[in-house]
Amino acid sequence: MQKPDSLIFDMDGTLWDAVDTYAESWNIIFREMGIDIVVKREELAKMVGMEGRKVIGLIMPDFDEEKRKEIYTIVNERRREILPQMGGVLYDGVREGLQQLAEKYKVFILSNCAKGIIPVFIDWAGIDEHITDEMAHGVNFMPKNHNIKLLAEKHGLVNPVYIGDTHGDGQESRQAGVPFVFVSYGFGDTDDYDLKFDDFKSLTDYFMGL
Repeated sequence: MQKPDSLIFDMDGTLWDAVDTYAESWNIIFREMGIDIVVKREELAKMVGMEGRKVIGLIMPDFDEEKRKEIYTIVNERRREILPQMGGVLYDGVREGLQQLAEKYKVFILSNCAKGIIPVFIDWAGIDEHITDEMAHGVNFMPKNHNIKLLAEKHGLVNPVYIGDTHGDGQESRQAGVPFVFVSYGFGDTDDYDLKFDDFKSLTDYFMGL
């Protein structure tokens, strides 16, 4: 793997765990709409990293596509409202690590989340000055490999790497033609990676040492 000029991070399972808040945003709306569905943390954690279309199909299998999208839009509106208050759990070393890494690399966040969620996370975590740009699936509904290429083209990135926590992240990295760095503390598992780290400090130390 060549020395990178930029680091593109997944968000959920890589930088933080906000599954409890995500589940609550679903459950609030289901209660308000009188829908007999309860989303549990354990179920939602298995869906982290999936594109929204897949998630809503698993959560609302008995609804048609139009109704699923309608409810999902309402859920994400509520999610953006409650995330600043409820937040999540920032993984150990993330805030300090991003501050260090941003001194040496362009740092990005690219997630399969809805539009507007990444900026809320960035504000909540207090990391705005360290992030060059961000991209969410909900902006254009395209897969991660497409959006990795978009960020690379927009910012003239020569040797970016993608850092994530799931097998799907690795697959998308391969399709984008960029190395994949796996963090094992997140929600997924994979044997297909170029580098693996068990905590964020180790990741930071490695890239700062290049």
